[in-house]
Amino acid sequence: MVTTTGVLGSTSAVLVSLFILRKVFPWIYQNLIGPKVFGCRINLKKTGEWALITGATDGIGKAYAQALARKGLNIILVSRTLSKLQDAAKEIETEFKVRTMVIAADFTGGAEIYEQIQRQIENLEIGVLVNNVGMSYANPEYLLELPDNEKLIKSLLSCNILSVTRMCQLVMPGMVKRHAGVVINISSLSAVIPAPLLTVYAASKAYMDKFSEDLASEYAKHNIVVQSVLPGPVATNMSKIRKSTWMACSPKVFVASAISTLGHTRQTTGYFPHALLELAINTISFVSPRLMEKITLNTMQNIRARAMKKSTARAAAPASDTTELTASSSS
Repeated sequence: MVTTTGVLGSTSAVLVSLFILRKVFPWIYQNLIGPKVFGCRINLKKTGEWALITGATDGIGKAYAQALARKGLNIILVSRTLSKLQDAAKEIETEFKVRTMVIAADFTGGAEIYEQIQRQIENLEIGVLVNNVGMSYANPEYLLELPDNEKLIKSLLSCNILSVTRMCQLVMPGMVKRHAGVVINISSLSAVIPAPLLTVYAASKAYMDKFSEDLASEYAKHNIVVQSVLPGPVATNMSKIRKSTWMACSPKVFVASAISTLGHTRQTTGYFPHALLELAINTISFVSPRLMEKITLNTMQNIRARAMKKSTARAAAPASDTTELTASSSS
């Protein structure tokens, strides 16, 4: 005779098995098997002749430009500083024997930026768009205590939200026409984990992640791949991590890993240790959301305290040795 306990036990076993099939196996494939065994599943050269990268002169953006040039695409570099753009373009042309174009644009500005970009790219076959340009706080800070908060928030939202939206509107019509294209939006792990003291930055990156998810659904029928990349710590100027480690890898290592996930998943941390970090944070949050919030808040408060101490020391130093504390951004 089948008992109620036996039925409940069997049902629970089935549910657990379904959960493992639905969650665990895809995670293993997307973060390990797919990228490591098969690599990038998209022939990027066939999507178009050119790749356009914003925030392309440093860090992750520059590493994407180099990686895509290595695959034979011509490169359009878009960033704020013309001299750095020219230097990066020269490096890429010399090393990879591809053509380059540079466009100087400050993404904290207004509509005129996009009018300028549109004029320069309208006749180019752009197969890959990397929306990498981004801006954060100089250091973790409470919302009401952000320095020059009105200007900072306006610039941050323009750079992190408006830029990705408008660049997609400029570049994707050509992809739709050719029925081919790849859009890579560089979000942040802070978009999907607790991020107190980075509130506006994390929220702007959450917009990018959600925008990417639904844009991928809208344009899948046009054979356009849209991927949201959510990096954890990477050794860049923006993160202020100077020395790369296994967890906080170099931009070159990160991008090589992230590109290998194309065609396997629409959303990725891009780098296996970052996937493990996200998993650990989500596990703690599942067990005790308040505990994870407290851990993150304490960590951010400690970083803020150290930054304030350094700022005080600078202020007390001779004028020639002081350094102004400004918001970090990709140039």
